[in-house]
Amino acid sequence: MKRVIHVLLALLVVPSLVACATADLPPIQPVAHVNLPEFMGCWYVIASISPSFAKDTYDSRECYRLERNGHEVATRFHYRAGAFDGPRKTVHSTGFVDTRKGNAVWGVQFIWPFRAQYIVAYLAPGYQSTIIARDARDYAWIMARTPTVPASEYQQLVGRLRALGYSLKHLRKEPQRWPDPPMVARSP
Repeated sequence: MKRVIHVLLALLVVPSLVACATADLPPIQPVAHVNLPEFMGCWYVIASISPSFAKDTYDSRECYRLERNGHEVATRFHYRAGAFDGPRKTVHSTGFVDTRKGNAVWGVQFIWPFRAQYIVAYLAPGYQSTIIARDARDYAWIMARTPTVPASEYQQLVGRLRALGYSLKHLRKEPQRWPDPPMVARSP
């Protein structure tokens, strides 16, 4: 419960602190459309600008499962705390998809009634990598279906994040070490 409170506080306080810095930036444009069934499954976090609870994570991945109603997403953030051999942790939330915005904008809820903005700002063909962003430019996630990406692809994704108006000062490349990574992680 303590972690959930920290997440909630970070989601409420930090956006107001960075509002001045991002007031002159336009809203982030989401991708035109997200095929939700294809987007579901697990995404490895390649790099992020994260809330405080996720600043020292290892082997992290975000897994999505579309609920039967077709517009809610069960979300599980799995990670190891502090080191590769650190304790396994999971954070649960629900994504509420705005179907009027091509399924690319969600409100993610950790605690009722608060929802954090979640924008699919980039999505590679074949749904192999993505960038999740927020208008406040306070948090962002570069994710892929595999635990690592080639250096050239990583640089392109970082360049896309910079082009969205993000400062890369707090961007952290996520340590990933999987013994036998699957080609495509699809199950939550």
